Amino acid sequence: MSWHIVQDQAYHLFADRRAFLGIDNAADTLSGLAFLVAGALGLIFLWRERAAGGSGRFAAQEEMRPYWILFGAIALTAFGSAYYHLAPDDARLVWDRLPMSLGFMALLAATIADRISIKAGLRLLIPLLLAGAGSVIYWRWSALRGAENLLPYAVVQYGSIAAVLAIVMLFRSRYTHAAYIFGVLALYVAAKAAEALDAQIYALGAIVSGHTLKHLLAALAVCWLLRMLQLRRLQ
Repeated sequence: MSWHIVQDQAYHLFADRRAFLGIDNAADTLSGLAFLVAGALGLIFLWRERAAGGSGRFAAQEEMRPYWILFGAIALTAFGSAYYHLAPDDARLVWDRLPMSLGFMALLAATIADRISIKAGLRLLIPLLLAGAGSVIYWRWSALRGAENLLPYAVVQYGSIAAVLAIVMLFRSRYTHAAYIFGVLALYVAAKAAEALDAQIYALGAIVSGHTLKHLLAALAVCWLLRMLQLRRLQ
């Protein structure tokens, strides 16, 4: 069994390559702006929540910390995604994956803080973020030295989601509306499915590609998470 994964160069050959108003690969490039909207809405919510204080949506102000990073990373993903999709290649893909890796790890830390221990979630936040960013940096570094290995990033992305699911199944939240997290995870799975079916979805009338749908579904997952935070109260 090989513990090395290399980036398939066919990944960069997206189905919808149409230009619009001089923007190459316009649908994939512009649809990433949905991340900016979702991230900005999350940051505005947190700013208002901090100003209000004592709403019952967070057991302690410190518990907001992973969510600041999560929503900030999502907003930054819009710029990384647009930069990548204008001219897809490995070098540009780094800037797409880097903020995403931070988002995945921030979600894991937030889930630990919510369902296991606030102190544990906050203590693990920085190490998890370093591991997430390090996985992307290591992938690019290993590729440049001729020994490419994407495995650490794959572990960060899929491992963090698997860990979130395991924690959700094993530990009860201290908040109401906790079941919304299953909607977040379902939308993530739907986004990954759309990504895998990029060309097949585009072939259904050449209206929208699977990768464009992936961006929209992933941004919707972030909005669903935000809705959970807006509605929840301490039980």
